[in-house]
Amino acid sequence: MLIVGLAPGMHGANRSGRPFTGDHAGILLYQTLHNFGFANRSVSVSADDGLELSDCRITNAVKCLPPQNKPEPMEIRTCNRYLADELDASPEVQVIVALGGIAHRSVLVAQKLKQSEFAFKHGARHRLPNSGERGRILIDSYHCSRYNTQTRRLTPESFAEIFITVRTELERLG
Repeated sequence: MLIVGLAPGMHGANRSGRPFTGDHAGILLYQTLHNFGFANRSVSVSADDGLELSDCRITNAVKCLPPQNKPEPMEIRTCNRYLADELDASPEVQVIVALGGIAHRSVLVAQKLKQSEFAFKHGARHRLPNSGERGRILIDSYHCSRYNTQTRRLTPESFAEIFITVRTELERLG
């Protein structure tokens, strides 16, 4: 599984060197990854804290800290080639989880797919054509940001449902 986030957070990856480590979004993410067997720990505080991911990798649509923590369209376009290269170099990735609309659109652009054919919706499952021998599944989730969790747009339960789907897909794909 590959999780695609938005961009390095000022207090997270930009400071710690590991995506979602040390920022609010990482609390729910790493707890959920641990609950579903993708991480050996439920908390990530630094890049050298012993946390290890299993059958999972995390990346971002944008590779550098954006101003006001919100990437500009030009940054998103410029960084997309890095995401495309990462996807091309990772044929073992069977399931992609897009955290938010920007991550969702970035995956589609990186795979040269039409956005109009794959609408973003929390919990949506999309089979991606032209993505390897067995194809890939893109699963959409609201981003696990402080805003989304505090407003209850994303709850621990609705986030867990995403990873139930991920586990189901990984077992099906074998």
